[in-house]
Amino acid sequence: MKKRLVGVLLTFALAGGVLAGCGSSAKSDSASDNASSTSETQADESGRTQLIVGFDAEYPPYGYMDEDGEYTGFDLELAQAVCDMEGWELVKQPIDWSSKDGELNSGSIDCIWNGFTMNGKEDDYEWSDAYVNNEQVIVVAKDSGIETLSDLSGKIVGVQAASAALDVLTNEDYQKELGDTFSQLQQFADYNVAFTELTTGSLDAVAIDIGVAKYQIEERGEGKYMILDEKLNSEQYGIGFKLGNTSLRDVVNADLHKLAEDGTVAELAEKYAIEDMICIE
Repeated sequence: MKKRLVGVLLTFALAGGVLAGCGSSAKSDSASDNASSTSETQADESGRTQLIVGFDAEYPPYGYMDEDGEYTGFDLELAQAVCDMEGWELVKQPIDWSSKDGELNSGSIDCIWNGFTMNGKEDDYEWSDAYVNNEQVIVVAKDSGIETLSDLSGKIVGVQAASAALDVLTNEDYQKELGDTFSQLQQFADYNVAFTELTTGSLDAVAIDIGVAKYQIEERGEGKYMILDEKLNSEQYGIGFKLGNTSLRDVVNADLHKLAEDGTVAELAEKYAIEDMICIE
């Protein structure tokens, strides 16, 4: 089992090396093409007055409610910066993550912008260029005795419903072989609930995005939890738009590159402690 897992991990490590130079997407033009076509795409969006962003309100540091009861996070502040450039009002629309496609296709939201994994969904949305390199990891209690992925055999592992981590652990192309060794793979509406269950001992581990994991660990107290050294998967985040809506995608994508060039992306990434994950230029 360990040999097979090592082989899988090496495969992902190699894939991660290829993905590290992110900044392009399967559905998006190159940055130079976006820049040259900005005036044309902006004309298509000239009548727009607002941008409705769909996000998971329990997904810090990308989107969440702060102590003042305001929605904030890295992705929401980045969306605000785009809206400031375009003169749009930003409408922050919390959504049930498992219903995100219905919200987008019905027109209730203009885009999905909240730690949204592109990999495996390239043909399902109009994507911005990738802007964050992400990893799927396992979090356990520090005194659990779990140190490697193989130690999860027979354990109860929690994951968010409709999440990339769930896909990784149930897809034969990724880590289904590992997931099949768990005694249970429990799904939760959000990771706040999953971490509560981990704290009480109802869960042995949580499969989660590394940025969210770091935030949860810091908020709940250093020394209580740890991230396993072995990673489940490497992937990238992008902004997802409804298929066919290339005009809005192109405007936002061009602005995203401008915000990377002027240092805004780096500044926000440092604020939310994900500066080592940014990949857009």
